[in-house]
Amino acid sequence: MKKSLIYTMMALVLVILSAPFVLASPEAAKASAGTIDYTKAIVIGCSLIAAGIAIGVGAVGAGLGLGQATSGASNAVGRNPEAQGKVMLTMMVGMAMTESVAIYALVISLVILFANPLIKLIGM
Repeated sequence: MKKSLIYTMMALVLVILSAPFVLASPEAAKASAGTIDYTKAIVIGCSLIAAGIAIGVGAVGAGLGLGQATSGASNAVGRNPEAQGKVMLTMMVGMAMTESVAIYALVISLVILFANPLIKLIGM
């Protein structure tokens, strides 16, 4: 656990530190005589982190919900096999609703990545 946390933190620091160098254009550096505006790079780097956190939390939440739904349905069918049809129908509807949370998280992360309102706000 500790080793994976260290690798994750190193990757996060690498993304944050490399974003300005990747997004800095040589024309802007020449025009501004040595001063570079890193605002767009910082916004894009933070957007990448936010999108990753959004889809990660959404996927973990959906996974936990689906696991509990399956566990509860298995226990219910094991205790009362005659009610299998109603239990399975209710479980499938609940699982579809739980999976929609992950889809909403995916939509939010895609909006953050591709239709970022902050980039339009800063005018770049």
